Amino acid sequence: MKRRNFLTASAILTFLASTPVLGAKKKSAATKAKAASSQRKGKSTGKAGKAGKSRTRRRVSARTAVSSRPSAANAAPEDTSAANTPIEHRNVVKLPQEKPTDWHTVELQTDVGLQSNQGRARLWLPLAQYKDTDWQRTIGHTWQGNFSKAGIYRDPVADMEIFFAEWPESIDTPKLQFITQIATQNRQFDITRRGVIAEQAEVLRRNLHPTQLAPVDGIVHQTAERAIGRIKDPLAMGKALYDWVIENASFDTNGQGMGEADISQLLGNGRFVGRSADIALLFVALCRSVGIPARPVYGLRTGRSRLFNSLGATGELRSAQHCRAEFYIPGYSWIGVDPAAVCEAIREEPLSNTDPKVNVFKKLLFGFWEMNWIGFNTAQDVILQGASGKALPSLIYPVAETAGGRFDGRNTNRMTYRATANHL
Repeated sequence: MKRRNFLTASAILTFLASTPVLGAKKKSAATKAKAASSQRKGKSTGKAGKAGKSRTRRRVSARTAVSSRPSAANAAPEDTSAANTPIEHRNVVKLPQEKPTDWHTVELQTDVGLQSNQGRARLWLPLAQYKDTDWQRTIGHTWQGNFSKAGIYRDPVADMEIFFAEWPESIDTPKLQFITQIATQNRQFDITRRGVIAEQAEVLRRNLHPTQLAPVDGIVHQTAERAIGRIKDPLAMGKALYDWVIENASFDTNGQGMGEADISQLLGNGRFVGRSADIALLFVALCRSVGIPARPVYGLRTGRSRLFNSLGATGELRSAQHCRAEFYIPGYSWIGVDPAAVCEAIREEPLSNTDPKVNVFKKLLFGFWEMNWIGFNTAQDVILQGASGKALPSLIYPVAETAGGRFDGRNTNRMTYRATANHL
């Protein structure tokens, strides 16, 4: 700091600090003058005047003590008289109020029907994340249909909640209507906030493991090492991997599906093309390969986007599934990213990779989730309770099993699946 700036700042601080002192001196002088006057009066009024004055002082002291205590929940209404009005310390620095929350409620309705059913039928429906977060909270569920048995169960290992329904052989056209209310607000990563509660060690270990379609060795590990170079800081490593995915992956609606692509195979092809879950899983696999816990977050878009038209959904939502990702950094907990949305905007808007909007958008979506979207689960290699088939790569669509085998909401010949969102 320059000398003249330092002297100016010192003078201002000295002035601010001296104001209460001057006030205190003036008050002290006034008190002494009043005391002297009272002493002179006391000599003429005698002992009775002194006793009355002492009682008055005790009453004022008691009144002041009561007004300084914190009020209880069942306390009487506060006395707002002048004697009980607290003194306002004008020299106290007033901190700015926190930004008000911007929660909004969405009612998601899912209607499912099985066509030409023969024999017993079972259905599994992924539900919104049951754990409350700073950006999503599940309010409640209601359901109805012609099932014989139905309910909700939680899979603690997969950290997910699933609705299960079963129909007997006598029901030819199984039907289900499921309604969920969810409150959401935008998610924002703040690099200045550290010291959050650490995640459980078992959860972190689970999100370092390879999966059937997302290994963490071989070409995946080699690619991650090239992307991070000599970077050692975990947060900077995550940012480098996020940037690499956006620069080297392409969004394609004709990709494999929701997390059904083999990451090693796509990397071996030299050009990574896929849908949102494939791109999110690429980021997850790269993070895990260098020791950073990461996981995909499967969900559904439920409203318009304020960023780009292509990143929103309205009306019928049966094809509005979208997958994001999270990675864990000690001190910050889970950080949300959405590399697939950047790749999608480049293709659908369309934008060139050198467009200034792309660079701004890429920086924004590192740590930011626009919550026109509902998160379902982070599960991979899902084993459905009571199912006879093998594990699923993910669970984001309704899945049914009948005598004719297993199918999901994408099979329009065997299942009618409709999802709509009502913004309350």
